[in-house]
Formats: sequence, C-alpha cells, structure tokens
Amino acid sequence: MMLVFGMALALWGAGWGFGAPARLRWGMVAALWAAVVLAHLVLPEGAALRVATGGDARVWAVLGGVVALGLGYRAGLARLRARATPVAAPAQTGSFREAELDRYARHILLREIGGPGQKRLKAAKVLVIGAGGLGSPALLYLAAAGVGTIGVIDDDTVDASNLQRQIIHSDQRLGMAKVQSAEIAMTALNPFVQVRPYQRRLTEDMAEALIADYDLVLDGTDNFDTRYLVNRIAAKLGKPLISAAITQWEGQLSLYDPARGAPCYACVFPVRPADGMVPTCAEAGVAAPLPGVIGSMMAMEAIKHITGAGQTLRGRLMIHDALYAETRVIGIKRRDGCEACGGLH
Repeated sequence: MMLVFGMALALWGAGWGFGAPARLRWGMVAALWAAVVLAHLVLPEGAALRVATGGDARVWAVLGGVVALGLGYRAGLARLRARATPVAAPAQTGSFREAELDRYARHILLREIGGPGQKRLKAAKVLVIGAGGLGSPALLYLAAAGVGTIGVIDDDTVDASNLQRQIIHSDQRLGMAKVQSAEIAMTALNPFVQVRPYQRRLTEDMAEALIADYDLVLDGTDNFDTRYLVNRIAAKLGKPLISAAITQWEGQLSLYDPARGAPCYACVFPVRPADGMVPTCAEAGVAAPLPGVIGSMMAMEAIKHITGAGQTLRGRLMIHDALYAETRVIGIKRRDGCEACGGLH
C-alpha cells in the first residue's frame, strides 16, 4: 500500500510543481486509485502487483468511499458558505448598521421593544417644542434611543442661568442658539439620528405646516399661549401630544390624543390661568433635577407610544411631587364641547 501512497504523493507534488489546479491533481490521484482497484479485479489472486498494493480491492474501495465523502462534504460546505456570504458585505444589516445594532442592543433585548420596536423608533419623526429644562433630557434620550428624525424649535439662546437644569447645553456654548447647542449635543451622543433645528418661535402662521410633518409632538414650553396653540393644532391634525409642565418641586405629564379617544390638553385645562397666577421657573424657581425627571418621562412616554410597549399616559395625568417623593396618576376624560378637539361626539 505504501507504494500506492508514494505514487499518489508524487503525482500530487508534480502537479503542484507544474501549477496544475487542485481539481486536476485530485483527478490524477483518482485515476491512480481506479487503476489499483481495476488491477485487483482483473489480476489473479496472489499476483505480485496485487500483493504489492494490499492484496484486496475492498480495502481500496472503502478508502475511496471515505475520501469521496470527505471531498463531497467539503464541496457542499463551500457552496453553502458561498450562498450565505455575499461577495461584497452590505453597509447595513437589515435597516441598521452594525454599529447601530451594538448601540441599541439593550433595547433589542427588551421583549416589549425588540428589533421591530427599534425599527419603528428609527422610522419615527418627533418634534420637540422647547430646548429648555424639559426639552433637554427629552431630546437627549430621544437621540440616545435612536429616534430617526428629531425636530427641535426654540428661539432662545443659551444663558448662564439655564445651566443649572438645562443639561443639553454647556458653558462653552453660552450665547449660542439653543437649537444649535442641542443639535451639537445630540449628534455627539448619536450620529445616526437626524436633527432638524428651527431657530424661531412657534407661531400661528407656521405651526400647522411644521407639526404636520411629524408623527408625535412633545411640548416642553413654559408659557400657556404656546401650549394652547400646540394642543389645538395637534388635535386638528390628529397628532398625539405629550405635554408636561413643572414649577418649583412639582411636575405633571400626560399624553393627549383625542384622535384615539383620549382628551386633549384643553379638555383638562379649559381656562387659561390669569397672568401671574402660575409663575414661571424664572419667577418661582425650580429644583435642578425636576425637569430632568419629568423630561425623561416625556421621552419614556414617546418611546412607549412609538413602539407600542406597555401602557402610556393616554387618558391619564401623572402628577409628581419631588419634595415629598410622591407620584400619583389620575384618570382624565374628554370634555363635551371642547373648543380644541370637539369633545364627546
């Protein structure tokens, strides 16, 4: 048998030396194997060539079968790999780049969000009105969570007094437009989201066109004129609105969605408070972490609404008292004859 193995090795080496392809070299070895088997079948028992090559054709038949199985398995595996691996690897896996999959891995692990929920976040367009105390954490967490398109509108600039609570801004960006400062922080946190900054005040003449371009609106403003304007336009367009307010140690939050049976902001607060009755943060003060708590809850409600996870604050009003660490949630209903959403029908 050693004679045959030596000949096979010589044939393989010669083929390699002349640059013959592997398929041809295997062909030469197979031809040698076939010649040996044929010799065992043709020559009489005890012939010198049969003795020199093992004496029994069955040994060579088994050896040939084993080699053929091995080569067949190898060829089949190569075909499967060729079908599974594209010639040029795509830049994205599904709708996400590899870096995005790593970034959102903790979301994807959540049963309530998973891959489908993360795709909905990527496809979502959310408008945040105000880049101040409430807008700061909301914008950062929306960006971190992978909301694909985030609009932010604000006409103010960064002031030193903002930095006590408006964590999206920094001392290095004092005097900069808040929307530009917010864009810098958001894209630094997550370069895979698109930020649309609008450096202007939300006014009647442009509110409807702006809000119509988004799926969800977050209102973190500190004046009632803007709150009622945003609510009226959102109700008219059927856009869900997450609205929050804070003062001193207390905050409140709800998801207003009359298009889906929930009340609007004007259903719950039909009368605008008289001037001076509800002081602003600049007038009454505010605990630094409070807008972070309520603003983060706004982002949480947005993520739940977009992905369909859990139970949102649609039809419920959350009231948080940070001074005494108490949070309560009360049910709210649509108001018949509401001037903003029409109330009950």
